[in-house]
Amino acid sequence: MFAGHDQELLTLLQGCDSLDAHRLRDAAEECRLSGRPLATILVEQGVLSQPALLGLVAERLGFACVMQPPARLRTKGLESLPAGLARRLGVVPLDERTVLAIDPFTRGLADDLAFALGREVRVAVADPEWVQMLLTQHYGAAIGTNGDEGAGTGHAAISPQSAAELQTMAAQQPVVRFVDRVLGQAVRDKASDIHFEPFEDEFKVRCRIDGALYEMPSPPKALALPVASRLKVLANLDIAERRLPQDGRIRFALSGRTVDLRVSTLPTQFGESVVLRVLDQSAVRLDLAQLTMPASIESAVRAVIRRPSGIFVVTGPTGSGKTTTLYSCLREISNPDVKILSVEDPVEYELEGVMQVPVNPAADLTFARALRSFLRQDPDIVMVGEIRDLETAQIAMQASLTGHLVLTTLHTNDAPAAMTRLVDMGVEPFLIASTLEAVLAQRLVRRLCPDCREPFEPPGRTLPSIGIHPESLAEGKIHRARGCPRCQRTGYCGRMGLFELLPLDAPLRELVAAGATLAQLRQAAADAGMKSLREAARSALLAGDTSLEEVAPYL
Repeated sequence: MFAGHDQELLTLLQGCDSLDAHRLRDAAEECRLSGRPLATILVEQGVLSQPALLGLVAERLGFACVMQPPARLRTKGLESLPAGLARRLGVVPLDERTVLAIDPFTRGLADDLAFALGREVRVAVADPEWVQMLLTQHYGAAIGTNGDEGAGTGHAAISPQSAAELQTMAAQQPVVRFVDRVLGQAVRDKASDIHFEPFEDEFKVRCRIDGALYEMPSPPKALALPVASRLKVLANLDIAERRLPQDGRIRFALSGRTVDLRVSTLPTQFGESVVLRVLDQSAVRLDLAQLTMPASIESAVRAVIRRPSGIFVVTGPTGSGKTTTLYSCLREISNPDVKILSVEDPVEYELEGVMQVPVNPAADLTFARALRSFLRQDPDIVMVGEIRDLETAQIAMQASLTGHLVLTTLHTNDAPAAMTRLVDMGVEPFLIASTLEAVLAQRLVRRLCPDCREPFEPPGRTLPSIGIHPESLAEGKIHRARGCPRCQRTGYCGRMGLFELLPLDAPLRELVAAGATLAQLRQAAADAGMKSLREAARSALLAGDTSLEEVAPYL
């Protein structure tokens, strides 16, 4: 009841001499901690009966109060109020001159009705659930307590709140505290993303931890709009724009450190979905030694990034840790003797000693344009967040030919596919063969909790079906997740990388220049001793570092 108006209701009741101030304060604290509507808590705790609460609200707002609304509305009243107006404002006609309001706190409600109908209209307070039932019964559409027309009809909700009203809603202390609490908990749990998702009957908050989504306790549905508004205020977005996606950034202070949050909003049929990417530099160890690479691959990568020129490509799908690997490489080779420039979309972490440039499509600052400008800035090392098109690829290769080391990423399934992907973009094979030094493919899998993992013998033909023969188990044991307090009953603690490094030696360069197929390149890589992602997954499984479920997609 009266959800979303807790602060207004509290202010209204604080001036009432008949109420116990201590009990009112306790109810307000319970509202703050639980996120439940203050009106509901007041009735549950016996501070006020529902009729007394309705009467006080009506008295304080200067409206009439109807304790017993009719079971059905009169025909004359129905004819006096158009269905669209009733649904939009959340009112039903008691008679030709009086309406019952679901949300009597809606500002200017009586004036809006008078203007639309061309006559004076009185607003009366009644049980919101009863008014909602009458509205659904007679007008055939339900609306939310904030007056959102179309809720439950499959159309995007359009609320009558102005930007000023949304600002006020976003500044309410329960909303502020709820958002701060969720963000703080997510950062402490080392979440990579936070999802605020409105649905028809509920409002979900989920966090992605170690690559998996976990649901937090669901807040009241009425908090969806205030929470989205609060996040948009923090990210300096247009709070009144709810029809188009928006992107922004929040700097959030927690325990003496600053955490960057990348914000993305998306309109849905039940409100705005808001997703925050957590960029907590203190939680990410930008160090090659911390990336769980096998010693042979780590030493080879160190050798590649210390070459004076050439291109080093890290490849893999979104979320596989490519950017973290490149940042670790830059930190490894950054020193006062070299100038490093990077162009990224967006800049995720600030690196000391590196000039970082975010792409800006609105200003026509693309990867290619930034990279072209870089070459006039006398750099030694250049990082390109991603090669997406032929122009960017050609400029990157030209930079490597003129004595620059270029680090970049691609989206391919494995290391040999990076070369055919560049050819598909339109890059000449001889250019690839002349400039590419090495390709590192990688994936991330969850690491089993060392405190509760347990040995596990897969049933029947499970192992042969994924290419592991029973005799391979002599090399180690397969373990599975169990769950304990340390891992919050998930069975996993953190993530580890699976890596596949392909250095380009002379025979492989000849194959690339000759336009070899992907199958030929993969065979040549295997003949040269490259350990594939499949082999890396098998090794991690047999070492007991991860579970069969985590590596199954790569076996």
